[in-house]
Amino acid sequence: MSYERFAYVYDYLMQDVQYDGWLEFVNKQAKAYSIQGESVLDIACGTGELSLRLVRDGYDVTGVDLSQDMLMVAQEKALEMNVRLNLFQQDMSKLDSLGEYDLITIFCDSLNYLEDEKDVKNTFKSIYAHLNHDGLFLFDVHSIYKMTQIFINQTFTLSDEHVSYIWDCFPGEAPNSVEHELTFFVKDEETNQYDRVEELHKQRTYPILTLNEWLEDAGFEVLNISADFTEEAPTDHSERIFFTCKKK
Repeated sequence: MSYERFAYVYDYLMQDVQYDGWLEFVNKQAKAYSIQGESVLDIACGTGELSLRLVRDGYDVTGVDLSQDMLMVAQEKALEMNVRLNLFQQDMSKLDSLGEYDLITIFCDSLNYLEDEKDVKNTFKSIYAHLNHDGLFLFDVHSIYKMTQIFINQTFTLSDEHVSYIWDCFPGEAPNSVEHELTFFVKDEETNQYDRVEELHKQRTYPILTLNEWLEDAGFEVLNISADFTEEAPTDHSERIFFTCKKK
């Protein structure tokens, strides 16, 4: 997956994403399970939208992302806000020497970008190693329903003055996986012409019971599983599954 040019239009395309919903989820879980500390490792932090909201809420935040370009945008935002945001470029399945945290998060279905079961298991183990005792690991994933019934064989489009895209979704090679073929047309404000940018993003998800088993194998206690920014348990038609896990 390449975000090299995509990083600079990412925020424009993500204007309606529920960052405040993830922030509320973090705060509710921290309160519900009596997390006393304030240190957060925000994995797949992208351009820092959630990370900076966490900073504003008083957390000491470290952000990690695979894309240097995403991190550059996040750093620019932190400088503009005059706040401290520690940023590192690392692979979530190979986290190294980042210390220990009270909370670790992976939101916006970023875990689904791991195409291999081994990488998911290694990510869980790596996160376990970077959590303080009784620390929380919070993440979300696309449901199997969303991958197979909403994404696959669908086309989504957007057309406005600044950015347009055509987004085609095809079945991936692995079970419950999808390939997103995206073609963007991004306006160059100096020339008033549109640059074409093509991206291929691959995602894969797993049954809830499978993820639960891998989490327990890594040493976690799964405290709660909910869906779609609510406190309700997932149903057959839930689209986004939330996990709350504690380091034993």
